Amino acid sequence: MEKSNLKITYHQEGDYLIPDLVLPKDTNNHQIGKYGYLRLEFLKKHKRGLYTQLLIQNKLNKHLFETDKEANFRVDKIIKELTKKENINTYFDGNDALSWVQKMNNIKNRAEEIVFNEIIYC
Repeated sequence: MEKSNLKITYHQEGDYLIPDLVLPKDTNNHQIGKYGYLRLEFLKKHKRGLYTQLLIQNKLNKHLFETDKEANFRVDKIIKELTKKENINTYFDGNDALSWVQKMNNIKNRAEEIVFNEIIYC
């Protein structure tokens, strides 16, 4: 573990000394999407230690952004693979719209289920 030369300063509030702790401002303004928020909720409820560690180290937003980006990439890749395997056009071709929507929704749900188990809820 790295040793830091930082000194913690304190201020008094009543009878207590309170540490002057301030998280550094995140210079990267990451936009977090659906999968990032799902990961955040999972960490808060089931991985409190990791959540706290990432928060204290100011790495939580980056972790959520990277998770969201990776999950989106995997979902898109799995959808392409499944549509190719099942011989379904990724774009509506003008025949039987309801059937095509059902098949594409089924593929998307399967792709997301895989990503949830591999990336989000682990």
